[in-house]
Amino acid sequence: MTPKISFEFFPPQNLEASFRLWDTVQVLAPLEPRFVSVTYGAGGTTRDLTRDAVKTLHTSSGLNVAAHLTCVNASKAETLEIAENFAKAGVNEIVALRGDPPKGEGQFTPHPQGFANSVELIEALTETGKFTLRVGAYPDPHPEAANAQADVDWLKRKLDAGAEEALTQFFFEAETFLRFRDACAKAGIDGDKLVPGILPIENWKGARSFAKRCGTHIPAWVDDAFEKAVRDNREDLLATALCTELCDDLMQEGVDKLHFYTLNRPELTRDVCFALGLTPKVAFENVA
Repeated sequence: MTPKISFEFFPPQNLEASFRLWDTVQVLAPLEPRFVSVTYGAGGTTRDLTRDAVKTLHTSSGLNVAAHLTCVNASKAETLEIAENFAKAGVNEIVALRGDPPKGEGQFTPHPQGFANSVELIEALTETGKFTLRVGAYPDPHPEAANAQADVDWLKRKLDAGAEEALTQFFFEAETFLRFRDACAKAGIDGDKLVPGILPIENWKGARSFAKRCGTHIPAWVDDAFEKAVRDNREDLLATALCTELCDDLMQEGVDKLHFYTLNRPELTRDVCFALGLTPKVAFENVA
């Protein structure tokens, strides 16, 4: 079995980053992902960049593009106008998220005329009848969650509100996802709706810092392995091996969809996909 895959990109903020995104698309598009998603920055800081990147990829890459949309720093009318503009551009897939608070703010505060949370956003988008909706999920407890069960219960509400699939935060051990899948099953959530988020680790220091911020458990053995690999200049080799093993472990447990967080650096993601038996179908062509 080879997995069905999808990729996450982030919008470029300068000319050099634009070329890097396009190079990333050229490397990964031949693997025929189910879809690719384009993120928002924290606090909605890249809203316009996300919109532009989504529209450009949709018209010029031939890929199925999903736009991230959050509740941060926007009224309900403004948020729904953004969604409507996506629909007019032919983009009918959205990853609907509450969103992180703006930099320097400790917690999320809804806009006075905005959506209070992701469930309200999902309900409003569902009412339009124009979008396939995906949401976030947390195999390790979200930093703001009271406990692990609270994350499961909130995910159930998002799916009941109209979302069709959940993309999880990244994790380091297959058991983390499998325990979460079991807990979701007990809550009546179909395991096929859960898509594990996979982070090929380009830079351990950066990945470790990000994991700590978002509440992802860092196993001691992973920390030790990367410390030695960095010292021996074998970080990429270790990252490829561990990521491939993680994906294979998940597939052995019946997981058939994987969502890769590429960080707009495609080489490790490509190498892992190759190791999993995925092969490019056709060379990428600019169809614009």
